[in-house]
Amino acid sequence: MTESTRPLQGKVALVTGASSGIGEATAVALAEAGAAVAIGARRRDRLDALAEWIGSSGARVLTLDLDVTDEQQCRTAVERARSELGGLDVLVNNAGVMLLGTIVGADTEDWRRMLHTNVLGLMYMTSAAIDGMVEQGSGDVVNVSSVAGRTARLGAGVYNASKWAVNAFSESLRQEVTQRGVRIGLVEPGAVATELSSHITQADARQQSQQMAESMRTLDPEDIARAVLYLVTQPPHVAVNEVLVRPTDQQR
Repeated sequence: MTESTRPLQGKVALVTGASSGIGEATAVALAEAGAAVAIGARRRDRLDALAEWIGSSGARVLTLDLDVTDEQQCRTAVERARSELGGLDVLVNNAGVMLLGTIVGADTEDWRRMLHTNVLGLMYMTSAAIDGMVEQGSGDVVNVSSVAGRTARLGAGVYNASKWAVNAFSESLRQEVTQRGVRIGLVEPGAVATELSSHITQADARQQSQQMAESMRTLDPEDIARAVLYLVTQPPHVAVNEVLVRPTDQQR
C-alpha cells in the first residue's frame, strides 16, 4: 500500500491468537494498512517468524507471550502495547478453540478449554483494553465469533454455547460504549481453512469436520482479515457491528 492508502497509519492494533490462521492473516492486513501491531499467542516460535515477516516491510511489531486464559497476561499484553507502541486503537479478539463433539460421552476438559479461551479469554482482553478506549474516546474491539454463534447443531453444542456468549457479550458492550466513541464489531466466519479442526479430540467429530471442509470451497484466513479491516477502517461515525462471512458453498 502507498501512504495514501494506509488508513491505519499512526494507529496501534493488538491481535490475539496471532500465531496462525485468521489471527496471523489479520495481523499482516492491519500492518499493511499502516498500523503498528502487537501480536500475541502461546507459540513463540511462530510469533517470531510472523514478527520478522511484518517487520521486513517496515511496520512496527511487538511480540507478546500470551495465554488469554490468564487474566494477568491479558492485562500485561495491553499495558505493553500501550507503553511500547504508544497506544491501543484496535483490539482483535481472535484466540479460540473449536473442540467439536457430542455432549453425551464428552470429555468435559474440552468444555473448560473452550469456555476459558473463547469466552473468558475474550472478556479478559476486553476488560484490559476497554477503559483506556473509553477514556480516549475512540477505539475498535473486534470479536471473532462464528456462524456457530447463530445456529446450534448436533455435535457442536458447547462450541455453539461459547460463540453465542461472545455474540451476547459483544452486543451488550456495544450498547454500553457506542455513545463514547468506541465501536464493537463482530465477525462471524463460516468454514475457514485453518488448523482448528485438527485439534478436535473426538475422532468422529474431527473426521466429520474435515469431511465438511473438503466438500466445499472454504474461506481463506485472508478473507476474514479483509472483513476485520473493513470494520476498523470505517469513518468514525460509522459502526459496522456485525459481519457474517460464509463460503458460497456453505448451506448453513
